[in-house]
Amino acid sequence: MRLWPALLPFALSAQPLPGTLPLDWTGDSAGLVVSGIHRFLDSYRKPPSSPTRERLAYILGATEPLQRRPMERLGGHRVRWQVLDTLAGEGLLLQPKTKPRLFVVAIPDAGESLESFAAGMPSTLAAAGATVLIPQIVDRADTFSGVPGARQTNMPHREFLWRQLYPLGRHIIGVEVQKVLAAFPENLAVPKAIAGYGEGGLIALHAAALDPSIETVLVSGYFGPRDELWKEPVYRDVWGLLPDYRDASLASLILPRRLIVETAPGPRVDGPPQEEKDKRGAAPHGSLAPFTPQQVEAEIARIHGPAKPIVIPSRSPWSKPAIQALLGLPSLPSKPVRLQFAADPTRLQRQVRNIVDYARRVIRQSPQARAGFWAEADRSSVAAWTASTRQYRDRIWRDLIGRLPDPSIPINPRTRLLYDEPAFRGYEVVLDVWNNVPAYGILLVPRNPNGRLPAVVCQHGLEGRPTDVANPHGGNPIYKQFAVRLAEQGFVTFSPQNPYVLADRFRQINRKAHPWALSQFSFIAGQHQRILEWLGSLPFVDAARIGFYGLSYGGFTAQRIPALLTGYALSINSGNFNEWVWKVASLDAPFVYPLTGEYDIPEFNLAHLANYAELSTLIFPRPFMVERGHRDGVGWDEWVAFEYAKVYRFYSQMGLKNKTIIEYFDGPHEIHGVGTYEFLKKHLMGR
Repeated sequence: MRLWPALLPFALSAQPLPGTLPLDWTGDSAGLVVSGIHRFLDSYRKPPSSPTRERLAYILGATEPLQRRPMERLGGHRVRWQVLDTLAGEGLLLQPKTKPRLFVVAIPDAGESLESFAAGMPSTLAAAGATVLIPQIVDRADTFSGVPGARQTNMPHREFLWRQLYPLGRHIIGVEVQKVLAAFPENLAVPKAIAGYGEGGLIALHAAALDPSIETVLVSGYFGPRDELWKEPVYRDVWGLLPDYRDASLASLILPRRLIVETAPGPRVDGPPQEEKDKRGAAPHGSLAPFTPQQVEAEIARIHGPAKPIVIPSRSPWSKPAIQALLGLPSLPSKPVRLQFAADPTRLQRQVRNIVDYARRVIRQSPQARAGFWAEADRSSVAAWTASTRQYRDRIWRDLIGRLPDPSIPINPRTRLLYDEPAFRGYEVVLDVWNNVPAYGILLVPRNPNGRLPAVVCQHGLEGRPTDVANPHGGNPIYKQFAVRLAEQGFVTFSPQNPYVLADRFRQINRKAHPWALSQFSFIAGQHQRILEWLGSLPFVDAARIGFYGLSYGGFTAQRIPALLTGYALSINSGNFNEWVWKVASLDAPFVYPLTGEYDIPEFNLAHLANYAELSTLIFPRPFMVERGHRDGVGWDEWVAFEYAKVYRFYSQMGLKNKTIIEYFDGPHEIHGVGTYEFLKKHLMGR
């Protein structure tokens, strides 16, 4: 814990708040909070249920009906086929000289060119009588990851697209699975098969799990345990993959069809492309290492039921026994024809841009999709809205944020005196939430409180600490000591330590949490459940008058937590309110998240569940305010005003337009503390 020298005498006195135990924490409080969440996730497990194709399609974003059309010939072996509106696949088509016995989609790893791949195993398949389609999948280079003239990044293409697709309820895996499935012609007279190595093996496994008409599957250099999915590249981050959609579970959706697992070592990836001066932003780490044959066998042992895959031991991909098993032949042609292919230097770029255009189409259609999702919310009265939106609050908590069981262990409050000022006393506070997970913050209590006072939870932003907002002797200037200023005006304030601190260490929380359909806000929600519970129990706090006010990532919190927790009497979002779907999924401004380093931001399917206007309607009928600096670089006034207009219209149509307001000020990314203070006094003090 960092302490100013002038505060040491008070800290050393360690006087607890009456009714609490003494606090004996040492070290960095932020680190203790973040480490506690990591320990929780490291041991977190939940019982599996039965995997379904419908849920798998949802978490992969492979839910749109395919638009099957005749394949278009582009010259030579090059072909193109339609997948969805605005989305098309490209690749190479190899045809046997004899009547086909099989139609195979063969998928290379993301690091291999189609032409070099086609000259090997696919040529062998074609010589043995198979029609072979080789789709172009997105690679791990960063050549096209950015916006020319605006910002370039070192994100692998797969990550660059993952960032745009994930908030849209789509995924790079799902997009490529749909390309593969659409490549199979309708009314085929021969059996369907699919084979893939490395990233191609991933796509083959998921595609076959979704489509029961694929009769034979060969997975090479991929099958294995996913318990440490968070260590793999971020573009493999799939919401809710565990425990029901690990590789063994996918195998159970394929079997008793023929599944062949070749134990060849998969590709090795040691992280994203190297940063350069003007190319950065990729999620750090994220590596791939080959599974051992023992790890493959261990995952196979997890498969339920009597049917098991055919296991082909091999030290390299596409061994002769694996290809024979795929074809169902006892032998292969002794001298397969080795075809030569002319390279297509622009095909990969076309595919990357095609997926970017597809994401833009989904963004454009998302307001209509959200309107359909919210159609059952009853706007006939305030009471009807409140009652009918309980199901929406539950759905968003479960499917967007990720819901853990309510905290149930004893709250066990511990405190110690930190500040002793003329206008207030300040205490460090620790509350227990779940095993290993605490809530920490600084409580400022006006001296000699007369009865029960209103309280304001004052939330710091990214890389912040409670002392940034609640230290009467300093703090970060962008916050203007707003917890102190409010305490001086008669509010009890509590400034929590949120876990978005310590750089990559906190961002790894989402990497660990997402496969379990959780996020860092799953933990923040539990911490605030405890904060509300404890503040409301204090004899000098009015539990019905607890407000929330946060800047930046604290505004991110102000938009979500009061929407989930009705115990907050109002909310103020400072320096964060935005047209959030555009901000997190588009490439239309220099500050959008697909171009920056914050890989913790994407929330799965946000675009179809709740933008900021919809989250604000879950705060309704409680007061809601936006504080916006004209020179705040996190957004443009036009985007903010566009989204806030929906909020104001809703409050106005429901007869409560006096409960919402936006204040613009001529300033940067900071607390302004003018209209917001009046808003708090009006709605919490009745002034």
